[in-house]
Amino acid sequence: MTGADPNDSPATPDAGVAHPAYGALREVTPFASVLLCDNPGMMELDGTNTWVLRAPGHDECVVVDPGPPKHGKHNRRIVDQPGVALTLITHRHHDHVGGINRLHKRTGAPTRARLDEHCRDAPALRDREIIEVAGLTIQTLYTPGHTGDSVSFLVECDGRLAMITGDTILGSGTTVLDPRDGTLRDYLNSLNRLIVEGEGATLLPAHGPDHPDLGPVARYYKAHREERIDQIQAALEEMGVAARKAKPMKVVRKVYSDVDKKLWPAARMSVKAQLEYLRDR
Repeated sequence: MTGADPNDSPATPDAGVAHPAYGALREVTPFASVLLCDNPGMMELDGTNTWVLRAPGHDECVVVDPGPPKHGKHNRRIVDQPGVALTLITHRHHDHVGGINRLHKRTGAPTRARLDEHCRDAPALRDREIIEVAGLTIQTLYTPGHTGDSVSFLVECDGRLAMITGDTILGSGTTVLDPRDGTLRDYLNSLNRLIVEGEGATLLPAHGPDHPDLGPVARYYKAHREERIDQIQAALEEMGVAARKAKPMKVVRKVYSDVDKKLWPAARMSVKAQLEYLRDR
């Protein structure tokens, strides 16, 4: 235990609160509850969702994405969840992995991610690996695109399905592709995979509200990306420049002219990935 005030560390899921609910363990399905970190921002939306998974009545639980560093109250609430048996990581960004060391130190639970550097006392995740824990069946799905190491988790309990998508699909808005290792080709393939593998699953994203059905959201994401590709192609033709020579920020100014300029740096990241995609077609 951390010595925190018990009133500051909810252990019982509450189905009567709605997103965003900072400081409350909010029940979404009978086997998946969420703790929302109070770290809102341009990239984090309302904040980072930490998922706590356990079959009804089970002593053990699984934590997915323990949250950012230097958020003591959130970290304590995660550490104080009863029976933490395993930590899973959706991808490498700091607001997802920052709480790994504290959680591992306080609970001793192994941590698994696609990258070895984020694992503790356990091997890296394998694609289509099946994990049986906390009364649940969890299947790992590689879903790169937002980042090269992004994974999603298909969770099954008593015939009900939920898909934890990390930042691959958000609860509102659309995600950014990190051009350091995220590619649009990978991302479109990942969306197709989620559409097929996640049929009938509840959407549990890393940011924004959950949705009762992953399918319509995933299909919207795919249509949106295809529309953006068409818009960028049209902009390049109007500018008279090939994708391989285009300057990403010039494309942003043209295609994202109706978007708040504060979001342009994030849009530039996605445009870089889209231009790479067009160069390779």
